[in-house]
Amino acid sequence: MRCFKWSVFLYWFLVYGTKFSEEYDYYNVTIDRAPRQLREFKNEHPKPIGVITTEAGSPVDLRDTIIINKDIFNSEFFADTLTHFDGEPIPERVVQGHGYGAYGYFEVTHDVSKYTSADVFNGIGKKTPLVARFSTARQSINGNELVREHKALSLKIYTKEGNLDILTINIPAYDYRDPLDFPNFIRAQKKHPKTKIRDLNMEWDFTTLRPSRFHAMMWRMSDYGLPLGFRRMDLFPIHAYEINNKHGDRYIVKFNFRTELGLANLTTSQAMAISSQEPNYFSRDLYNAIMNKNYPSWKLEMDVMTLDDIKKLDYNPFDVTRLWKAGTYKTVTIGRLVMNEIPDNHFRSIEMGAFNPANLVPGIPGPADTVFKGRRLAYRDAHNNRLGRNHNRIEVNLPKGRVLTYTRDSKPPVRDNMRDAPSFFPNSFNGPVPYVDPSRPSQKLMVYDNNIADFEPAWYFYNYILKEEGEKQRLAENMAYTLLDVDEEVRERGLTMISWIDLDLAKRIRERFAMIRAAADEASHVDVKTRFDPLARCIDSFIEGHLTSHRYH
Repeated sequence: MRCFKWSVFLYWFLVYGTKFSEEYDYYNVTIDRAPRQLREFKNEHPKPIGVITTEAGSPVDLRDTIIINKDIFNSEFFADTLTHFDGEPIPERVVQGHGYGAYGYFEVTHDVSKYTSADVFNGIGKKTPLVARFSTARQSINGNELVREHKALSLKIYTKEGNLDILTINIPAYDYRDPLDFPNFIRAQKKHPKTKIRDLNMEWDFTTLRPSRFHAMMWRMSDYGLPLGFRRMDLFPIHAYEINNKHGDRYIVKFNFRTELGLANLTTSQAMAISSQEPNYFSRDLYNAIMNKNYPSWKLEMDVMTLDDIKKLDYNPFDVTRLWKAGTYKTVTIGRLVMNEIPDNHFRSIEMGAFNPANLVPGIPGPADTVFKGRRLAYRDAHNNRLGRNHNRIEVNLPKGRVLTYTRDSKPPVRDNMRDAPSFFPNSFNGPVPYVDPSRPSQKLMVYDNNIADFEPAWYFYNYILKEEGEKQRLAENMAYTLLDVDEEVRERGLTMISWIDLDLAKRIRERFAMIRAAADEASHVDVKTRFDPLARCIDSFIEGHLTSHRYH
């Protein structure tokens, strides 16, 4: 696993007698439908679906499907095939490169008209279609899903009032509160520019210089950092959203998606075991569940505060690096998110998706914090770079209602390109005109953050969210492994800051680190083949069924 010095960890883990915390067979919880897809297509189409054509639509003769000993410059089929292949890749997402998705719907189950006029959240029983993309934060398009890092879900809900995009991650605390930190936060977790190897010095150095990140880091290093698949994790849009009802009354809310299947996580050793056989376990599990009609679902709740409530708080409710304190808000249920269909073409329906948190609808003006303001710019620019200026006219991103705009031209797709309507605004020739929303609040909420590091959220996480001794110990172990190759100065700076969070946690990490360092010193004298031989034997035994239990049958 990329987050740790696995060679040393595994050598110590296997040679020195530590057992898997929970040994079990790798089982997908549903019938594996993925290998059946081609056979199912053939059963659906007993005969070929038609004659191959060139991209211009001309039928291709059988003799033109082989180019050996022929004039390649006279074959349009060859030219189509080769040149298109060269240009097939599009720029990869800067983050969340590896992903998988599905179609589904959002269903309203409770009346929340008191809080928001947004059509999508009003009318019990109303179902609104959507597309969803799950992803992993740092992984490239062919990455390993079982790495300990943020898992995300991006939603595009096709409401009557336009697209509502909600972007979530699987932990409720974010890593930074200054949008200027985002590029450097990502760079610190990627590969070193010279070695092209991930260097944990970079991440720990950045974290200790931006200590507000410790809270999110502890969530990720805990059991919560490795969910048992996409279906078994809760999801959080992070920001405090401003919403308003039809009278213009304003509320501040945090949305939370709670898995209805039940929250479940993996230990590091369990994730390693699954990854050795199926690094795409998360995607395979989602695919199989939906194809077998075990539709994943989440309950959407919102934690609610009034503007008067905010004035009484002793903390900043707009700080994305912390949680709201218990007793300062109330929780209201809105509805259910259900995923019930796999797209027939992943690239067309998922990878061409452009999810932007700035896509909001009337009744949800959106967050006022600085991080969200930065994301408004960053996501638009990323989509323009990856998909082009007309990314919102690609089918998966196109709103269901009529789109009337003064933006036109540029690279395809352009759709009808607004035909012959006036191309400038304002005009007196009956081009599209704006409307006035009478319920829109007339005042704007302004939020100011400070740069003081607040360790209280991290302390609370360690002492009150992690309730069991094993959870605390696994957090300490996971953090200790990441420190193995970190420069002593940076390591000591980090451990000092952790002691400010909680002395017990710092003590546990130091003790575990000393054991790992001793094992590392011994392992450094063993050649790589010998070092990994115990792991290879362990994997062989696992595949042959000798490491079993029935926990996940």
